[in-house]
Amino acid sequence: MRKFALIPSACAALLFTTFAHAQQVDVAVGVGILLSTKNLNASDAFLPPAEKGGLYPSFSIDRIFADHFGYSAELATSYKHEVYNFYQDYRPIFYDVNGVFAPHVAKRMDADLMAGLGGERLLFYSPGNCLYATGCSTTLNSNHFLIDLGADLRYRIWRHFFIRPEVHLYHIVNNVEFHSDNVLRVGGSLGYRFGK
Repeated sequence: MRKFALIPSACAALLFTTFAHAQQVDVAVGVGILLSTKNLNASDAFLPPAEKGGLYPSFSIDRIFADHFGYSAELATSYKHEVYNFYQDYRPIFYDVNGVFAPHVAKRMDADLMAGLGGERLLFYSPGNCLYATGCSTTLNSNHFLIDLGADLRYRIWRHFFIRPEVHLYHIVNNVEFHSDNVLRVGGSLGYRFGK
């Protein structure tokens, strides 16, 4: 029992250390949509669809130091199952870790310019019913490495609360399930700043 009691204590100490040494820590939740080009000139029998549309709730946290540099982490996933080529349900999940430069732009407004690495996990759900007595796998996974370039404007609306319009360009390496390796996520967030 004592071993398990150490885990929450260690997490609390790590969180306290993070907040104590950072100039600021921002936590935000948001929503966005995906934009991508459509395949207009393919001659194959199989036309990979564009990876676009849908609502993508997101959660992010960043830590910015006094010199305006820091780092961030973000997770975004589709609100509901999307339909792949009018046939199979799937859900994309995007996650990334970025280096951030956060210059002050104007009164109550800062920018975040970021670049980093992450991944995309595609969960494909099996169509139809399972006919085997031993059971069936309900999902098939496809994982891809991605490079993230992003920018946002963080505007403080009241005390430590802010709104943040944002854009992320994902270059998804070997994204064979879809038409393009480049996907744009556009959206906005509502967040809270801890620190100065």
